[in-house]
Amino acid sequence: MLGIVLAAGKGTRMKSNIPKVMHKITGKPIISWVMDSLCRFFNEIDLSSDSSVCIVIGNDSEQLKDFIDTNYDSINPNYAVQEIRNGTGGAVISAKEYIKNAAGDDYVFVLNGDVPFITPDTLTKMRKKITDTSSDALILTVNMDDPSGYGRVIKEDEDEVKKIVEHKDATDEQRLVREINTGIYVYRAKSLLEALEKLNSNNAQNEYYITDTVTILKDMGKKVTSLVLENQYEVAGINDRVQLAELEKTVRENILEHHMKNGVTIIDPDNTYINIDVKIGMDTVIYPMTFIKSGCIIGDNCEIGPMSQIEECTIGNRCKIERSHLKGTEVCDDVSVGPFARLREGTRIEESCKIGDFVELKKTFMKKGSKAQHLSYLGDATIGENVNIGAGTITCNYDGYNKHKTIIGSNAFVGSNSSIVAPVCIGENALIAAGSVITEDVSEDALALGRSRQIEKKDRAKTIKEELKRQKEKRL
Repeated sequence: MLGIVLAAGKGTRMKSNIPKVMHKITGKPIISWVMDSLCRFFNEIDLSSDSSVCIVIGNDSEQLKDFIDTNYDSINPNYAVQEIRNGTGGAVISAKEYIKNAAGDDYVFVLNGDVPFITPDTLTKMRKKITDTSSDALILTVNMDDPSGYGRVIKEDEDEVKKIVEHKDATDEQRLVREINTGIYVYRAKSLLEALEKLNSNNAQNEYYITDTVTILKDMGKKVTSLVLENQYEVAGINDRVQLAELEKTVRENILEHHMKNGVTIIDPDNTYINIDVKIGMDTVIYPMTFIKSGCIIGDNCEIGPMSQIEECTIGNRCKIERSHLKGTEVCDDVSVGPFARLREGTRIEESCKIGDFVELKKTFMKKGSKAQHLSYLGDATIGENVNIGAGTITCNYDGYNKHKTIIGSNAFVGSNSSIVAPVCIGENALIAAGSVITEDVSEDALALGRSRQIEKKDRAKTIKEELKRQKEKRL
């Protein structure tokens, strides 16, 4: 089989420099929804090795091509460039060389890159019906309560299609028809090629319409049938940001419903945002204004939020993440984070650790039972078990050119307002006095101090205050 995905449209109504199909729904590009369904369809019918995908792109679609190459390299995607955007028929004509590579009776599916929710199950039903009815083409249709603006599917009987009539060209009687064309098709390769040879642009818009292939095939004595889809949502398209937001809301509601039915408590679904690939364990509670983005796995009995943002993280069981930002972080069981903490890429927090308010970690491995509860920055560090990091502690890991590593042994105690200048190693059970600047390694069980001597000037404060007061009065 061949899957053709039409993705060359500029999406003028999106008012964007980004290709329309690269705009995202719950963090996932529109085109990715279509590609995932097509790939699953090929895999489910065990034809992946004998199938291919051709994406029709414009001549300014490098961003789209890079995305497909990066994420779908396993299917060896092909590209056809629609140099002139001259209609849906013109897009399919651009892929004609790939259609010619298919055997005559091979199936060619034509999908729209901006219709994201087509399912593998529907594609399977389309393939079965075109086979069972020995048709040359099959159109996916849907009945709408208000079909205004859509092309009407005019039939000869219950299944066989006579033609598609656009709304503006339809008679009053034809406008009463509720069955509309979704723009999704499957053809026999040979029949599609024959129809494309006869396709012309003799119309007001001077464009090639793929819908005209229906009339062409009928005039050739070919059989065209339809499959009526029950779920209109599955073929909802996106033309502007309003429709994008509407579909985003629908998808988000479905995602939240899925999690709630699987044992997750979501306090306020209207103000909770979870991407589609997120996994959450039972009895976890998600508080309002929480954003859980792609690549997250969250365990059982956690409390997430309020006002937290989590992305590409693995979080264990019984964790609490309050008003914090986590990205690219692994958090083990029974860890408390926040409020107002930031855990950055490459950080791993082991069991029973505590990360408190205004603490930032980057590429830091904190072992079991350690804690940094206030106002600290720990970067490029390995911290042993049961270490206490005092408030205001900083690992000075960057010298302006390179990053350097700090190692703190288990059971060490780092006093408040300490600066640890990397590269440096602090041994197990060591004590770092508050206010110290540590520039050299500290031995196990040692006490390290790095302070200036305290000096006291008797009665000097009074003299300074009086002088400052005189200067202020003089200015006034």
